[in-house]
Amino acid sequence: MGKWGGTISPNFPRVLAFSVWTCTVAPPLLFTVLLELNFAPPGMFRLKCGCQLLTNQVLLILFSFDLPSESHFSERGSLRYVYFVCMYVYLHLCLQFTLRIFHTHSVNDRQFGIQKFQVGCQEMKVRMCCAGLQNLLQGLSFGAKYYSKHSPPQTMCLYSKMGLKKWHILGSSKSIYTHGTAPPGSILPCRFFSCKQEGTKVPSKRKQNTAIVTSGLLHKNLLKSEQKNWNNISPTYKAMTKRIKEKLEELHNMYTLNSGSPRMRFGENVYFEENGCVFLAKADHAEGNAEILFSVEDFGFSDAFIQRIRISPDQRYMAIRLKSENSEEATCIIMKLGNLPVVEKVIPSVFSFEWAANDVLYYTTQKNLKCQNVFMTTFTNQKHTKLVYTEQDARFFVDLYCTKDRRFLTINSNSKTTSEVWLVDCSHPFESPALVQARTTGVIYHIEHRKDQLYILTTYGEPAEYKLMKAPVTSSGKENWQLVYALEKKTKLVDFEMFSDDCIMFLKTAGHLYLNVISFVSHSVQSIKLPTWACEFELESHPEHTTSTCYFQLSSPVHPPKRFAYSFKENNLIEQAVQEVPIIKNCHTTRLLAKSKDETLVPITVFHNKNSKELHRRPLLVHVYGAYGIDLNMSFKEEKLMLIEEGWILAYCHVRGGGEQGLSWHRDGCQHNKLKGVHDLRACIMLLHQLGFSQPKHTALAAASAGGVLAGALCNTDPALIRAMVLQAPFIDVLNTMMKTHLPLTIEEQEEWGNPLEDAKCMKYIKSYCPYQNIKPQCYPSVFITAYENDERIPLTGILQYVQKLRKAALDHASRARKKGNRIPNIILDVQANGSHCDSSWEHSLNEVARHLAFLNRELEEASYPQHHSKSCK
Repeated sequence: MGKWGGTISPNFPRVLAFSVWTCTVAPPLLFTVLLELNFAPPGMFRLKCGCQLLTNQVLLILFSFDLPSESHFSERGSLRYVYFVCMYVYLHLCLQFTLRIFHTHSVNDRQFGIQKFQVGCQEMKVRMCCAGLQNLLQGLSFGAKYYSKHSPPQTMCLYSKMGLKKWHILGSSKSIYTHGTAPPGSILPCRFFSCKQEGTKVPSKRKQNTAIVTSGLLHKNLLKSEQKNWNNISPTYKAMTKRIKEKLEELHNMYTLNSGSPRMRFGENVYFEENGCVFLAKADHAEGNAEILFSVEDFGFSDAFIQRIRISPDQRYMAIRLKSENSEEATCIIMKLGNLPVVEKVIPSVFSFEWAANDVLYYTTQKNLKCQNVFMTTFTNQKHTKLVYTEQDARFFVDLYCTKDRRFLTINSNSKTTSEVWLVDCSHPFESPALVQARTTGVIYHIEHRKDQLYILTTYGEPAEYKLMKAPVTSSGKENWQLVYALEKKTKLVDFEMFSDDCIMFLKTAGHLYLNVISFVSHSVQSIKLPTWACEFELESHPEHTTSTCYFQLSSPVHPPKRFAYSFKENNLIEQAVQEVPIIKNCHTTRLLAKSKDETLVPITVFHNKNSKELHRRPLLVHVYGAYGIDLNMSFKEEKLMLIEEGWILAYCHVRGGGEQGLSWHRDGCQHNKLKGVHDLRACIMLLHQLGFSQPKHTALAAASAGGVLAGALCNTDPALIRAMVLQAPFIDVLNTMMKTHLPLTIEEQEEWGNPLEDAKCMKYIKSYCPYQNIKPQCYPSVFITAYENDERIPLTGILQYVQKLRKAALDHASRARKKGNRIPNIILDVQANGSHCDSSWEHSLNEVARHLAFLNRELEEASYPQHHSKSCK
């Protein structure tokens, strides 16, 4: 009996011979054709390895059948062989077709070829050759991207439209919150613009193509110029970069060995992820005996990391989201668990997913930086996939969440200021979703469930801050919402977790973290102040809502994470001392308030070494963000601890536009209030200097992504306040970006920056603070910018043009001033070929951080001892 349940037919020798020919002769013939076509991108190596793996696995499967006696031969077994061989030939034909069309001018044709190949892979259903299939798919995808990037498109006639790059993006999602809205607990470290580049829209196609070609040539020339400049100047920082890397690696090894990954407990089973592997262990057994369920290496995703895991209610299936650090694209892999876990399905371009039932998965797909479709797929005998929901408004972004008691799956459609929720009853997952409350402009709400009551976290009512309300499931309209708990003024709701008889709110007030426990049984609220050193928290996963303990971790930029637990039964907070984590003892934390231009008090968090003397001579590194209602990232970083040990002062300015003091704090710093964030930053730095924390010539400013708007604006208005600045993938050309409505997220971003196309006042206001628009000849601080060549959110062309304009302005000022000892700032752009806007490996981050710190050390050292350094740098 064969492994597929069929016996062998008399035609087996001929079928086997044909199979062997297909597996051994067809691949070399195919590669000969490819070589004749001169197709040899880097993806070819992975492609060839994948073909070899696939061929080997097919041969193993064919020869692994038992050979019964002639009397047991049947046509059923023969048909299975014929089906298998036909599918294999089909795959080869799809592969050849896909690679041939790489030489066409149509990107859509390339994508179609890959889709055809994926269909063949899914139809064949060969479990044992999964690694080979994954390598094949990765080779095809990478080869397509490489070829479309490095080979000029072939046009059929003079007026053919040239194929532009097509990018896809994927951000992370935690709990019920999306990148479209930044309510409790969401931390979004980046801008959300595409890096699509389009020519000017003109009636003539000839002019349009000419504009695109000219823009492309300009981009290429600027990039080559900056790469050459970086290659010339980088040896200056080589020795210091090496020293910093060695120190950071030492600290990283010290703290990673003492920290563990979060655990998900389902009854007696515990699931956790470490080093690209998903493990299953028994709760009462040592984790050293854990079983490996999935490994990124074994499945051919060596350059990817696990971003999300969801276990089905009966624990028969596991859904995993994989994302590469060099791409925004993500893939969902569904594993069927058992004695031998196997891949059940692979879904590309997935953003979020949740199990509605044991074998029913809902998921959203992301295309062109937008997430607007929800699908349902089943894994029963009648497997099928269907579209469940489509969002029509370009301002809204869709994601999924399951209520804690798993009664409902929620479809959340959110813009920056408005939301709408649909409910899927998990006991009837095939029924149509039910609307909770139709979207109302300016009202954000999210849903939890407990005992036939919907608990609604919403901004509905006055003041427009978050409140906890409730309503019956059968009457969920906002006219039936009843207040349960309201936050105090200037309080930030960081996160929210529902349990069977209680809910927990993590709050931030005046820079301090609090844990509020709301009891639905006693109708009481208990507020617990968390340790004063804590600046950041991370809630661990609690799949079972009936648990009696809530686990979370606290950290700060200079304190590694510590695990805490709150016990509902004992009503107290317990510090978990699982492993001893070394913590710096000489770091002092100070919280200040700076008075801004309009008398608003702006919080500042300052860290410095207690043993440091003459703080006015110490180097100061100021951090700022101030956008989307998002807090500054104050989680633990090895480089921050290293700076404290070396005598640096670290300052975090919680300016308006961020979310540190609630939703009103964000509203006061967006759209027509954006300049308030610049005024806040200026007031913070001036207060630090007045209080003796360093001085301008020893001060540096650090910002990333949308934080580049405030940092760049300050450089234009008050360049004398700082000596140097480091920017990572900065957003620095607000006006030109918001004028391009063909970019997929421009309409969505209007709620943050405004609409300059329809509002002349808005255009004038953006122009008044936009970093790129306000560059002028003056003495600028030195600037180091890290950008990514394939960044799908921040256009590289805009950064290239900013650097060129800034450098020219600095040189013009220097040539006009001609004063003795006049300083020409270093304006440096480091364009990384690898890496992406949001996610990067430790190794990649290590190199970036080391270069930034080497630059800052040299600049601030030069300010202290100018006679030891040259006056200018190319």
